[in-house]
Amino acid sequence: MRFLLLLSAFASLVLARDPATVTPQPSPSVREKWDHFTRETFAPFTLAAGGFNATFSQLTQSAPLYGRNWKAYPDRFGASVADNVSQNFFEDFVLASALREDTRYVRLGSSHRMWMRVGYALSRAVIVRRNEGGETFNLANVGGSAISAALSNLYYPPASRTPSGALVNWSTNIAGSGLANLLPEFWPDFSAWLTRHQPFHRRH
Repeated sequence: MRFLLLLSAFASLVLARDPATVTPQPSPSVREKWDHFTRETFAPFTLAAGGFNATFSQLTQSAPLYGRNWKAYPDRFGASVADNVSQNFFEDFVLASALREDTRYVRLGSSHRMWMRVGYALSRAVIVRRNEGGETFNLANVGGSAISAALSNLYYPPASRTPSGALVNWSTNIAGSGLANLLPEFWPDFSAWLTRHQPFHRRH
């Protein structure tokens, strides 16, 4: 299943929208990349993602293999949050600065077709903007995910410290970053829909 998630991120390249339709942003400085890392990491979504990943791992008894009882859940949660933080640090700050890549997500918006937006969001896992303009292979995300997967061996239980486990963790991180882009792409639309359909919303 996790391998299929990785394939879906790469297959989405076929659906990706022409980047010329995306509003360009000024090239970020190193300080702005640090600020992007901190905003993305120290946000409620990071804890929510950690809880979701830990719950899925606990219910399916998948890696990291801390145990079968619910006493293992805090360890799974802590490992999940640590994975997210380390991936964000190396992707959005260290490698993005060194490789001059701009990892900030820029949404297409509701003026585009839904499936085009889905494909574009997923494709950002492997495509990124350069500081100088244009697009390139998202080495910051792919490399940052690899470093995070390698570092996980420092706190994963011995049963999960295997080459195959690290490979699965790496591929899951890449696919997960593409899926996570669906939130900033579609959340403004959903929020606007909720505002329009509040039962006690008053029109002025």
